[in-house]
Amino acid sequence: MSCHRRPRVWSIPPGGQDCRVPTPPPADVIEPHLHADEIQTRAEFDRQVATGRLTGLTVQGLRLDLDPVPDLTGIEVAGTLFVGCRFASRDVGADLVRRGANVVPPFSGLPYPTQPTHLYTPEELAAGFAEGGFTGMYDTRVYEHYRAHGGALPDVKEALGQRLHDHGVDNALGDATRAWLSAYGPQSVVGIMGGHAVRRGSAAYRMAAVLGWELARADRLVVTGGGPGVMEAANLGAYLADQSAAELTAAIDLLAAAPDFTDHHRYTAAALAVRQRYAGVPRQRGTDAGWAHAGGLAIPTWLYGHEPANLFAGRIAKYFSNAIREDTILRLARGGIVFAPGRAGTVQEVFQAATKTYYGTDGASGAYIFLDRDYWTTELPVEALLRPLLAASPFGDLSATIHLTDDVREAVRLLTT
Repeated sequence: MSCHRRPRVWSIPPGGQDCRVPTPPPADVIEPHLHADEIQTRAEFDRQVATGRLTGLTVQGLRLDLDPVPDLTGIEVAGTLFVGCRFASRDVGADLVRRGANVVPPFSGLPYPTQPTHLYTPEELAAGFAEGGFTGMYDTRVYEHYRAHGGALPDVKEALGQRLHDHGVDNALGDATRAWLSAYGPQSVVGIMGGHAVRRGSAAYRMAAVLGWELARADRLVVTGGGPGVMEAANLGAYLADQSAAELTAAIDLLAAAPDFTDHHRYTAAALAVRQRYAGVPRQRGTDAGWAHAGGLAIPTWLYGHEPANLFAGRIAKYFSNAIREDTILRLARGGIVFAPGRAGTVQEVFQAATKTYYGTDGASGAYIFLDRDYWTTELPVEALLRPLLAASPFGDLSATIHLTDDVREAVRLLTT
């Protein structure tokens, strides 16, 4: 499309470029919304049923086939949407439809919920490991199903199931982070990116773990992509935020006995052993956002399901769609992003984040911290391109948000002051 045919809503930025660039979308388009008409817990559902009306509400992913089974025969349900709910019989669902409700039942044959009501926990992803090893755990079984049904290009039934699942994860993520954001603000969320192949016990792994440990102790919500390497290390540090530095070192030493994530069974067994070691240790933080202070948040995808699950995050928002997953990480990380050394995936995340910052898509951005000055200026000289790009932002010179350092504690200072 030629420049003169671009929509009028585009504006010309400073710098004298010939073509116009898009302005950010309106704030109400990208801000998370609280949908008061959604029912996601049995307690909420029972309270609403007691009023005799479910009209116009959305009931998501509830087991309405469990005792006490609700009697819905006299309840007003015109325009109610039941999505991913289980009923005591097919007749119950059919009766609701006859009375004006819309029913999207759980899809049969899927190993995952079509409308999850909460984020995953490490225990849920690892379920089945004790009995069947790595191949028997929930996370692996879902991945094998994903592969068998087309992977990133699924058949129609599978695609609908995956989209419903990911929408449920979106909802659950909004619910899970709402209390944290209300208490600490969006600038308290810090993303940590870096190579997935970094081996446990290496200097880079230990650095990322200390970073996560320091940030969690400073009341920052650590967010990672939920994979191995740097991502696991950062969540591990946050998971042990209430422990001493010596205990963090001891945990890493235990994990280093299974350093390579391609050795799936040993890698996962080592993580579960470390979790078991600290399972009974009391947490000193308050319970208002306990999971956030005990591992932070991981946002992985089954597109990379060949990598074992990161089991140190407090909550795990696992998606099928990698595009949604990556955008979500960067949208949340308004308090800054740390980029540890990584390859193509990490470089992609650098410039995907830079696009959001350049256009102010999600509001103000925090600092961009590049750990390992030599790596980011010599081996992969990303900084040389990123700095002039952000200097030309429509919102003024943002190049001062870029920092290079070899010191984890300097990185923490930049992110917490």
